[in-house]
Amino acid sequence: MDNSLHYIELSKNPIRFDSVNQLTNVFFDDSNKQIFAVRSGGATGVVVKGPTEDAVISFCMTDRGTIRFIKFSPDNEVLAVQRLENAVEFICFQAGQPMLQEVIVHQTKSIIFGFVWVHNRDIVIISNGGIEIFNIVVEKRQMRSVKALSMSIKWFAWCSEANIALICSAENNTLMPVLLKKKTITKLPKLDLGNVNREVEVSQVTLAQVYGMLAVLILNASSTSMMEVEVYLLNGPGLAPRKCHILRLGCIGCFAINTVDNLIVVHHQASATSLLFDIALSGNVINEITYHTPITPARSIHPFGLKLPSLSLEGKILQCELYSINWVLFQPNIVIDAELGCMWFLNLCLDPLCILITDRIRLTEFLLQRSNGKQILLKVIKELVDEEYSGTLLPVLETIFNKINKVYAQWVHLELQSQTAQPSNIKAIPKPPAPPKVLIEQIDMYTNVFQPIAERPQTETILMIYLQSLIAHNIAAQEDISKMIIMELIRKQDFDTLRRLVSYSLLQESKEIGCFLLSHSNVDNAIFQVALDMLSKIKATEIIIEVLLGEGKVLDALRIAKQANPGTTISARKYLEAAQKTKQPTVFYSIFQYFQKRNTQVRGSPDFLPTEQCSEFVQYYNEQFVSETAENRNT
Repeated sequence: MDNSLHYIELSKNPIRFDSVNQLTNVFFDDSNKQIFAVRSGGATGVVVKGPTEDAVISFCMTDRGTIRFIKFSPDNEVLAVQRLENAVEFICFQAGQPMLQEVIVHQTKSIIFGFVWVHNRDIVIISNGGIEIFNIVVEKRQMRSVKALSMSIKWFAWCSEANIALICSAENNTLMPVLLKKKTITKLPKLDLGNVNREVEVSQVTLAQVYGMLAVLILNASSTSMMEVEVYLLNGPGLAPRKCHILRLGCIGCFAINTVDNLIVVHHQASATSLLFDIALSGNVINEITYHTPITPARSIHPFGLKLPSLSLEGKILQCELYSINWVLFQPNIVIDAELGCMWFLNLCLDPLCILITDRIRLTEFLLQRSNGKQILLKVIKELVDEEYSGTLLPVLETIFNKINKVYAQWVHLELQSQTAQPSNIKAIPKPPAPPKVLIEQIDMYTNVFQPIAERPQTETILMIYLQSLIAHNIAAQEDISKMIIMELIRKQDFDTLRRLVSYSLLQESKEIGCFLLSHSNVDNAIFQVALDMLSKIKATEIIIEVLLGEGKVLDALRIAKQANPGTTISARKYLEAAQKTKQPTVFYSIFQYFQKRNTQVRGSPDFLPTEQCSEFVQYYNEQFVSETAENRNT
């Protein structure tokens, strides 16, 4: 297997900052994704960057001791700084610069482990004595306690995406998630660690959001001494986070964890490789816990060359040390090298995974969950239908079609529910459902997969497998797919199948499809009848009549017209003209006689009105039939 394939890469343009040295310390705020380079001296110079390269804040403040933590409020207008273990300072900003003369200081008897902003003016301070929410009143240069929870805390971990802190109780080492929002502290059920009474350290824990759920990832040694990651999921309100998955790493050593596009990426420093796990994929289930092995064998992050400032036009490239001891990882996908002065975002490379994951069904399951998986998945399916068939790939295609159409059917159902919802008032109008990560509709399959293989030996079979999948998921075939199936069946002269599909309403039933069938009716009379059957089912009477008139079947057309409309509304000229074109005297005679009787019933006279413009047909009738009758009498 090609060792040059890398499914994880560092962002091409890292955020650069002053690296750590004797005068400069570096801090990271995982909520705002900001990195602080703090330079000490007579005055403390601070440069804040992130989450983008062009987002930069620079300022100076008084050097009053070593900084432990430093974080901006979400709107960057209040700066929280912790220098002492029991105190936090709050500095208000105006026009991007600190107002150093009016610093708010919060001091406590407890040991402060850290703090997190939950709103522009609301901050949560977590100490060994509990959790407390404060509101910063900028105008009065005051802070007010708005909510508190007293408990003995050993450590905490924070998930900014979910606004949840995982608290480790100092009394019994239990782990409890706590939802922290403006003015509210909500205790959630404790983690169900099972019957084993064990201590968990903060260094073992990573909090992340995976597939919309809070995941508590605990690094632990298995019974075989190999390392594994226990995945506890917070499945819903009132439900204790339960161990649902175990990721088997298959090695020992130092590990760090990121999440990228709902994948759990476990980095192994000793081998300088990363392992990829997807808890949405099936695994070995034991006692309701799913055990996962890596999706593919471990791979290194793609090598990264850092451009250095240089006077030469070519510049200099520094090959960065991957998995460096200087790396610090933050959620979800941030890598910081403080010695180098770089902050990267980890990105997923899907193309190499299409080579590494050889099972195409499993690859389909994987790609359906990825943000950028649609075009890659369509490419995979296209490659499958392009290959030479031995018959073995058809079951694989059938399974893949069912998997993509299951997602498609769920989406159609949600959209239909959204459109048919009856709100009680304007404000209650439901939001349209969020589309799935990968939604492959019929037009996508038609354009990218089926059109390129038109008129090939296996095309009809592939299309019928796709149609069967649509039917199984209660999805109606659309126009393009229906037309292509019709063309392939006509090409194969499989008219019995075509008749059955129309009879059971398995193709789109529309005037467009009916006319499309009619346009190919010169191939075989069976197609003409199938077209009429479809048009009859959708009550496209006018089209049927026009078709029958064009075919010279005037009596049939008139019979259908009489069934669909009152006799007074039927245009006599249209039918007389069509009857004359047949050059069959008996047909013309029957049609003319019908309209004369109609005129007598409606108006009491067999004559046509001038507005009906039938004089030429009256003359023709008189010449062909009346005069002939008179001659016969004379004879």
